[in-house]
Amino acid sequence: MQLNMKISITSSILSISLALTAFTGVAQDEKTELPPEATEFYEPVPPKIEAGESTTTAPSDAKILFDGSDLTGWVNEKDGSNPTWNIEGNILTVNPGTGGIKTKENFGDIQLHLEWRSPSEIQGDGQGRGNSGVIIMEKYEVQILDSYENETYTNGQAASIYKQSPPLVNATKAPGEWNTYDIIFTAPRFNEEGMLLSPAKITVLHNGVLVQNNYTLRGPTEYIGIPNYTKHDEKLPIHLQDHGNPVSFRNIWVRELN
Repeated sequence: MQLNMKISITSSILSISLALTAFTGVAQDEKTELPPEATEFYEPVPPKIEAGESTTTAPSDAKILFDGSDLTGWVNEKDGSNPTWNIEGNILTVNPGTGGIKTKENFGDIQLHLEWRSPSEIQGDGQGRGNSGVIIMEKYEVQILDSYENETYTNGQAASIYKQSPPLVNATKAPGEWNTYDIIFTAPRFNEEGMLLSPAKITVLHNGVLVQNNYTLRGPTEYIGIPNYTKHDEKLPIHLQDHGNPVSFRNIWVRELN
């Protein structure tokens, strides 16, 4: 009896694996025909918690990407021109419609710190409310969104690995309050023929709370379709997204992990 149960369970697992493999193959081949909703899910909903107060000073070996003074280390993502985002005091704010910004310098394995806030005046809902993103290597996005009492698909809320992994908890502060991201990222490795040797991995702390625990990325961020790795450079820029909302940033620094 016990042996029959083991065989039955093993067969079920094998059937599920084969079904998923078949679905992935079809989805990849018909990627452009999939609606974006095909890769959105709403459950489970991460439980809401209250994040503690925290401030983080850049360590001595960090490279300062934005300290409130200027954007000399950044360019416009579209044409490489000087960014036209707004700087007031020590705060950088998206200038909606002008395009995202990316670092002039390229990075691979990193520890990244940044602070962000959604607008205090609530406009829109779901993905249209306080939306931006930090896109590591211009390919792997940690979502920035006003997820304070704002329902959307959970793998698209704040601190999600966009369209892949929802956060373990929702640590988002109220609109107008500052959030912190501390991100540890390991870049993928490829051989000379372009074969994936090891996938990218990421750990994210949101307001000091662990929300992504060494998550293995399935590939670069995709809005539509299934992620799939293709060989790319060992180091690429960090990109802050213009998604049409005046999200603000401050205190951005990075440490290269060798």
